[in-house]
Amino acid sequence: IEMGHIFQLGTKYAEALDLKVLDEFGKLQTVIMGSYGIGVSRAVAAIAEGNHDEFGLVWPRHISPADVHIVAAGKDDSILTYGEELTRALEAGGLEVLFDDRRQASPGVKFKDAELIGIPTIVVVGKGLADGTIEIKDRRSGERRTVPVADAIAEITREVTSA
Repeated sequence: IEMGHIFQLGTKYAEALDLKVLDEFGKLQTVIMGSYGIGVSRAVAAIAEGNHDEFGLVWPRHISPADVHIVAAGKDDSILTYGEELTRALEAGGLEVLFDDRRQASPGVKFKDAELIGIPTIVVVGKGLADGTIEIKDRRSGERRTVPVADAIAEITREVTSA
């Protein structure tokens, strides 16, 4: 992967601009120029190349576009309402949250999209809400755990900040 570029410009532009410096002997010398750059899009491509699996991206936590991806897995109003409340609470605690509240998308589509996007922590608010639980999934390891709604904010925050 080409991450950047280097161009040796020589003295062409320095001569045109009359750029000179004193050398170690006190004599004026024309500056020899170079141009160096790294492309942001190249960096993102390199990150994607090194951090993916068969399901999609797996963002490294420290450069992920969000800390948590909340998936509202169901169209029931209570699921969407709790998802919104959880999003606001986590954001108030300083976390970046992506909340998938699309009513027209099925849970399967939302799960697939969450894996493609690759936010490190996926929180599923779905059927378990009726029993007072949500699911937290680590995108990299695939490990899932169910936690009580009462502990959700603390558990999600711990998951994000401990990694």
